[in-house]
Amino acid sequence: MMFDGINLTAVLVAAIASFIVGALWYGILGKVWMKAAGLTREQTRPAAVPMVLAFLCQLVMAFVFAGVIYHLGNNGLKTGLISAGMIWTGFVLTTQIVNHRFQGAPWALTVIDSGHWLAVLVVQAIIISLWG
Repeated sequence: MMFDGINLTAVLVAAIASFIVGALWYGILGKVWMKAAGLTREQTRPAAVPMVLAFLCQLVMAFVFAGVIYHLGNNGLKTGLISAGMIWTGFVLTTQIVNHRFQGAPWALTVIDSGHWLAVLVVQAIIISLWG
């Protein structure tokens, strides 16, 4: 199903894949992340509302990213991956660095969280570029 040149099925699959990437990323790095964030296991127990919000945000992210790729006029994998790298560097990484420095968070938290978003954007780029 298409919406103004954007494949909505690819967007949905990209959002689902992104959510799975997050689960795997923080499943593997969970203990290190909790230490860097200064959180306990009890404070990080999954709750329904944040999980639903996370998925909805990744759905919006995938839709907007698909729009960016579509408007570049070349929907190839190379374009998608370059776009992922540029969006991550210009918006995600810079935002994480600024937020974490003002919060006094350790660099380990910035690396873990920013790495997660890079993985999300790469997965979305692959799905949207190849399927979209």
